[in-house]
Amino acid sequence: MTRASSYTFVAACLSLATVGSLTQAWGQQASSTASPSLNYEFFKAKVEPIFLAQRPGHARCVVCHTFNNAPFKLVRRSPGSTAWTEEQSRQNFQLVQKVAQPGFEGSKLIVHPLAEEAGGDPHHGGGQQFGSRDDPDRQTLKAFVLGATLK
Repeated sequence: MTRASSYTFVAACLSLATVGSLTQAWGQQASSTASPSLNYEFFKAKVEPIFLAQRPGHARCVVCHTFNNAPFKLVRRSPGSTAWTEEQSRQNFQLVQKVAQPGFEGSKLIVHPLAEEAGGDPHHGGGQQFGSRDDPDRQTLKAFVLGATLK
């Protein structure tokens, strides 16, 4: 092997070692900053009841979001039922993921029904369900999006 090819070989090995170290470092950083996931049990116990709740001056979320053409839909409950079945709740959980981006406080599920003066979306046909960022139901939706689980 010539001296020049020896240097080239050593340089190539060092480059590969550097790339390997950087790739490992990036992988560790990405895993430590990974977005939380949405928790089904939290959704079923804490979020679905919000969709059924009656707020003064507003229709319940379930009224519009089972019949409208919006990006967020809810499954129709069985006739005469006041809650969803397990299968329907699982379908709702899949559907809510269209508007609940895990770890993102700007998710439509959190922003869309919030009053415009509180930083919400001005174009929610169902009105501004939450007058403040501190509304307990809005805080529950936020917790869900940020990865809350049942204790």
